[in-house]
Amino acid sequence: MKPAEFDRALAERKIPPLLLLHGEESFLLENALGRLLDIVVSPPDRDFNFQVFRGKETQAAKVLDSARTLPVFAPRRCVLIREADQLPASELEILLPYLSAPAPETVLVLVAEKIDGRRKFYQDFRKFGEMVEFRPLYENQIPAFVKDQARSAGRSFTDDALALFCRRLGNNLQEVHGELVKLFSYLGERKLADVADVADVVSDTRVDSIFDLTNALGQKRRDEAFRLLLRLIDEGVAPLLILNMLTRHFRQLWMVRELLEQKTAARDIAKRIGVNPFFLDGLINQARQFSTKQYRSAFERFLETDLALKSSGAHPRAHLQKLVLDLGRD
Repeated sequence: MKPAEFDRALAERKIPPLLLLHGEESFLLENALGRLLDIVVSPPDRDFNFQVFRGKETQAAKVLDSARTLPVFAPRRCVLIREADQLPASELEILLPYLSAPAPETVLVLVAEKIDGRRKFYQDFRKFGEMVEFRPLYENQIPAFVKDQARSAGRSFTDDALALFCRRLGNNLQEVHGELVKLFSYLGERKLADVADVADVVSDTRVDSIFDLTNALGQKRRDEAFRLLLRLIDEGVAPLLILNMLTRHFRQLWMVRELLEQKTAARDIAKRIGVNPFFLDGLINQARQFSTKQYRSAFERFLETDLALKSSGAHPRAHLQKLVLDLGRD
């Protein structure tokens, strides 16, 4: 079951007796879990009809006793096992028979970050229950997520403000949510957030400087790129992070260049390379600054710099300075 399907099941109040919520995106998972609990066991009924167990501390016999207990003055009860991926194999073995015959009045929910799908327990769980995986969103999915969160709060962004917000926050949804709360509080009664609002509230000068560096190189503004590089190094930004961001940016530019040569439509280019459409015009302009030969040369230099930075006795500042000067010279 995909998260969207799970959302529909919640909306229709169709809750299976066995549920496993797992994945690395904890914000989406916890949000879904909260909505599930509100439907299965209302807050006034939780004293008698809701029990929580945790990973290694869990004894399967106690879970089974709780799951097979009838609800008190309520239609259902809920038994939740957090950190289920830390359950010992011996305890999973004891729980195994319950999967084929769950108590109809109980919703047994397991929450885990990672699971081993090769285990018989999880194979049987998939057969008799529902498993929902919450994966991190891709970069190009963040704008839609931010707009949905804003809409739910009765707010909105200008296009430029949304682009700046997404650029500064990345795809950590917990951080995105926290910054949205701060931004909406800052807006007060105002409903629309503009660029100035985002710039005032959401600040990450190091990330901005790295993007400024990659854009300066993409536009062949060598002197500015060199100055930005020195500032980043002086601020303590990891040399490999700088290199990785440069490599990522030029990989995107090369992909854009090839797609342009294939006469690919702009809307499809953004989708293919997984970038926010707000940044596409800038990437297209930069992509045209370099030939295929220059891109090949750039990636040879990225590899040389990567090997040099990882070798003993490396001088990161000197290697990165040479890289930026070489890229800006092309």
